[in-house]
Amino acid sequence: MSTEASGKKENPSKGEWKCPFSEGYIKREDVRKVWKECHEQSFWYRALPLSLTSMSITGALIYNGIWKKSKRFGPFPKLAAAGILGFAVGKVSYMSTCRRKFQELGPGIEPPFGPWSGPFSHGQRSCQHVCEECKKKAQAAPTE
Repeated sequence: MSTEASGKKENPSKGEWKCPFSEGYIKREDVRKVWKECHEQSFWYRALPLSLTSMSITGALIYNGIWKKSKRFGPFPKLAAAGILGFAVGKVSYMSTCRRKFQELGPGIEPPFGPWSGPFSHGQRSCQHVCEECKKKAQAAPTE
């Protein structure tokens, strides 16, 4: 028995048609959970260790006289720069892992950072294919 013959609409929400191949929306709680997990793991597993390691190496180079410390500020500018650079490299190096975690939520989900995301893409997915049946149903859908 078809949906038209039974009198039921394919999508009961306000006459709006949705593609049968797209689930439409991912729960915000799931997106927030993955986002928080990405932030925490990128900090503890990449950013902090790389930051501390780069600061330690810089400190050792300054202590051994290979690098000169600043006459006015001492070793602190070089140590701070090494720490910030290590932190940034650590965060960026975790982006591919984070992207994979977001893609596990469903096809079309991208993390809310970087050039692949937009301001309205948090947790939403769209139909990635275009078929003739979808075009016909989209044109036939009543507009309000």
